[in-house]
Amino acid sequence: MKNISVKKSFLYACLCAVFLVSCKKEIDKISDTFKDTVSSSEVQEAEKDSIKKDSVPVVKKESIPPAMQENGFYNAFVLPKDKKMRDSIYAEYSKKYSVEERTAILALNRLDSKSKWNADTLVVPAKIDTTLMAYSPFPMQLDVLSGVKKFVIFSYPIQAFAVYSNGSLVKWGPTSMGKKAAQTTRGLTFANWKKKLAISTVSTEWKLPYNFNIHNIGGIGWHEYTLPGYPASHSCLRLLRKDAQWLYSYADTWILNPGGATTKAKGTAVMVFGDYKWGGRKPWRKLLDDPNANNISVEELTKLLEPEVPKMLKEQSNREKVADSIKTAKAMATPIQNEKPVESPSN
Repeated sequence: MKNISVKKSFLYACLCAVFLVSCKKEIDKISDTFKDTVSSSEVQEAEKDSIKKDSVPVVKKESIPPAMQENGFYNAFVLPKDKKMRDSIYAEYSKKYSVEERTAILALNRLDSKSKWNADTLVVPAKIDTTLMAYSPFPMQLDVLSGVKKFVIFSYPIQAFAVYSNGSLVKWGPTSMGKKAAQTTRGLTFANWKKKLAISTVSTEWKLPYNFNIHNIGGIGWHEYTLPGYPASHSCLRLLRKDAQWLYSYADTWILNPGGATTKAKGTAVMVFGDYKWGGRKPWRKLLDDPNANNISVEELTKLLEPEVPKMLKEQSNREKVADSIKTAKAMATPIQNEKPVESPSN
């Protein structure tokens, strides 16, 4: 009887223990659920408060891209679509770079100051050279042109021009050549006449400062006009004002026979070559991946120019002879000034 009683007591104690453990687990479960509910609610409320407090900074951070993405020799200066944001970022950009530096940056992107908003990304050199010579895609020396005193070349693929004197690169810069529907004529030609302010034959509203004609019948020449960052002209070769002024003074015009109906001597040799990848990535954007992406090799230009050099030299020689003869004729025709008349001996 005693053993049975002990067993019953032990069994009763076990049942009580199981009951108590079960109750504790249920209570803990309820407690945890309550805590989770409260915690979740508090987090949601905290997030709401955070969004309310930080809504403006968060929007700003997500909407404005990094002003400068640095990745090497060339960096990307990103401009957002929103005009107000652009103005804000451009204000910082203007503080960072001088007028001359900004002009150089725009030139590398084939833009002028009027068209600075045309691009959503500007390619910016890590070190600014306002002469642009440090970034020249053209070779510094072309031996094939060593005998050619003056030569101007325009590249359609990279929308840029270069000037060589006796084979040495003296200048290069951006251009906007003929659009797809009105492409600039390729090949070798020679400079003709020039005019400080010409009026376009396409529209009288188009003023063309420092115009230098290279195709008289076609009315094609280089001059100052808007550079929008892509080929956009009606066959002409658009330039920045400073480049148009420089070339206006540098290049030689033709020399006409008396009466002006025929050419006695041709002007400076000019070459337009290559093809633009319409609809493709703008060539200057490739500089972000490879600083030598647009470089034109000596071999490529030598192969292009070598067949044309004899003609350049022939026209150059002829022009020098004609110019010398004209100079001599003028000197002979000009009366000697300030010569005192011989006085007759007095009687």
